[in-house]
Amino acid sequence: MATGTGTGWTWGTWAEDQGEEEDEETEYQPSGGYTGLKDCLIFLIDCTSEMFAATFGGDNQVPFELCIKCAKSVLMNKVVSSEKDLVGIVFYGTEKHKNPSDFKHVYIYQDLDTPDAPRIKQLEEMLEGDGYNDFDATFGHSNNFSLSDVLWTCSTMLANSAYKYGHKRILLFTNNDHPHERRPDLQRQARAKAKDLIYEGDEEVTIAPNPVERFEELLTRVRSKEMKKRAIQKIPLTLGPGLEIGVGVYCMVREARKPSFVRLDKRTNEELKTQTKYLCEDTATELMPTDMKFYQPFGGEKVAFEKEEVAEVKKFAEPGLTLMGFKPKSRLKKHYYVKPSNFIYPDESIVNGSSRLFVALLKKCLERDVIAVCRYVPRSNTPPCFVALVPQEEELGDNNLQVSPPGFHAIYLPFGEDLRKLQLPEPSKASPDQIDKAKEIIKKLTFNFQSEAFENPVLQKHYRTLEAIALEHENEEEVTDLTLPDTDRMRNRAGDLIGQFKDMVYPVGYEPGDKVTKRKAPADGGGAAKKVKAADGPVDVEAAARGGTLNTLTVPILKEFLKSVGEKAPTKKADLIAAINTHLGL
Repeated sequence: MATGTGTGWTWGTWAEDQGEEEDEETEYQPSGGYTGLKDCLIFLIDCTSEMFAATFGGDNQVPFELCIKCAKSVLMNKVVSSEKDLVGIVFYGTEKHKNPSDFKHVYIYQDLDTPDAPRIKQLEEMLEGDGYNDFDATFGHSNNFSLSDVLWTCSTMLANSAYKYGHKRILLFTNNDHPHERRPDLQRQARAKAKDLIYEGDEEVTIAPNPVERFEELLTRVRSKEMKKRAIQKIPLTLGPGLEIGVGVYCMVREARKPSFVRLDKRTNEELKTQTKYLCEDTATELMPTDMKFYQPFGGEKVAFEKEEVAEVKKFAEPGLTLMGFKPKSRLKKHYYVKPSNFIYPDESIVNGSSRLFVALLKKCLERDVIAVCRYVPRSNTPPCFVALVPQEEELGDNNLQVSPPGFHAIYLPFGEDLRKLQLPEPSKASPDQIDKAKEIIKKLTFNFQSEAFENPVLQKHYRTLEAIALEHENEEEVTDLTLPDTDRMRNRAGDLIGQFKDMVYPVGYEPGDKVTKRKAPADGGGAAKKVKAADGPVDVEAAARGGTLNTLTVPILKEFLKSVGEKAPTKKADLIAAINTHLGL
């Protein structure tokens, strides 16, 4: 039994939370919602004597032991995925009690707090030590509990929490499908209190279609960072003069990285704080923001700007999406990839009625197989870019659960300056026999591949090492690197085809892995320009400057020339070249 929030995307109401990228607010960024709030999860575990009978699943597993393992797994997952969430554990059906309301047979084992190593160790000790075996002596068992009192305790824990939270869930674990079967009064009280808990948060309720699947999911270890579902921007989509709809922009894909390290004082082990100060190079006095300007070199001159002028230069338009027109989906090329796409979904908080118009636009784009090309300004201080809105139809999986939400993927398009033309040498053409042999290998080695099914071995190794140190485990859990090719399986499937292809394509005596002989530079002097060194003899810097070849000289030569003419020598090569050109009046 579980209560919580729905996981699907639906038209109309939408609680902001998807993506983790650039939390800067714009004029259209609303306040409130679930942004930055913690999730609360309470494990409610039945501790009656029936939960300690080894009957679960036909494998002589004890239900209570599985519940503790499940709680431990979730705590360990939360430490990695969302360490700021709150988790609590409540026992009911015990002889002893411990709770703020002094209800009988309700024991708060772990109060609502962030997951940490001591709380995980406490559960490990119960599983491995004498705590689980001596449960009867420590806590006792009783069937005289009231589910209404149990749910009231959970409500009190949520109300007394010092943190603000967004979602709250209560997971009830029991093997008794009909508690209070002979007490209709206690059943009515439990149902009434359960409804009160639901309506307190005004949240949508979801019921797990298969509790066994949900239980196995909770037992699974997942070492990955959990991203909050919130909009990175909430902006208008302008379809024409006077016609706007509100949309939210969500980040669907982002590279997962290891958490950054924290610097500590080696004497006190206290966290260090970083402060940045700007000092004048001549007087060594501290500079305030109003004392500083910015410049860009142009033609040997330093073009200076005030901070306000820099912000004004960066501002092109108000944040938003502006429809430019429609193109067939086939015109979108794969090599146009600039960076990961975002997801566009309607938002009623900006313009009322946005969902209906958004649905109509999405359906027409799907029917005609077209994409919408838009001008996109994410924030007021960012330059505009073009995006292609690729429609996506809603996809439902088993038990009618949403797999893919309906909406548009915003594919970033390159500008003309971003595309590069390559001058590649003419490749040698393969013979028909070589092509046929390659086709046979491809056919043999074709397999189903989904990148999201693979874990990053670097991150997994990092988290398991931290876990072993924090929990004082003697042996670190091994990591299987699934990114390595299965050479044995490939060899079995391809057989002798790979060797035959190698003999047909490569010269006689070729061995994979041998070092390739470095190709000598052509005699006509082609290739990259050689930098002039001081050992090659005296260098005429002035002649190089007038000939436009200063970039072929080394930094020490440029610095030496500036010092010889009494000029100050900067550090960067571009500044050195600019200073020499300024001195010579070029």
